[in-house]
Amino acid sequence: MEHSAPELFREQFNQHYPTVRRKLLALIRDEAAAEDLAQETFLRLYRNPPDNPEAIGAWLHRVLTRLAYDYMDKKARERALNQKQEQSMLAEPQAMQSGEQQALDKDEQEQLRSWLDTLPERDKQMLLLRYEGYSYAEIAEQLQLRQPQVGTMLRRAGERLKRHAQHAESVYSQK
Repeated sequence: MEHSAPELFREQFNQHYPTVRRKLLALIRDEAAAEDLAQETFLRLYRNPPDNPEAIGAWLHRVLTRLAYDYMDKKARERALNQKQEQSMLAEPQAMQSGEQQALDKDEQEQLRSWLDTLPERDKQMLLLRYEGYSYAEIAEQLQLRQPQVGTMLRRAGERLKRHAQHAESVYSQK
């Protein structure tokens, strides 16, 4: 007596389902998704069975692997899209903030320049060279000074700049 198609499918399902589900779970590490993909694998088996019934194990493995990889690709695309959206949402306030910050930085630089202009030329040059990353030896060479003097002179120039800034702040706050 030959088995009917639904009965044959039921036997195949009962025999192979635990293995298919276990392999899917090992591949994608998501139990609910593994269940869904296992059901999709057997739905494809029901709709389009292989020509050779002896090769059903290999056929199921090929289908479950393809479904798992497609699922992982879809999840990777979703993650990439979410990250891109998050970055663009974070970038918008930063872009506005950076525009505001640029205006503030420009104002501060102009103010600093005006304070530097009140200093003697040597002090101004020393502070600018140090700000640009020159070493004490390089500053000494540029300004034709002895290297041991540079540290003391920089400190004094910085103190003069600070006094000018404080004086300007006090004049500004009195207005």
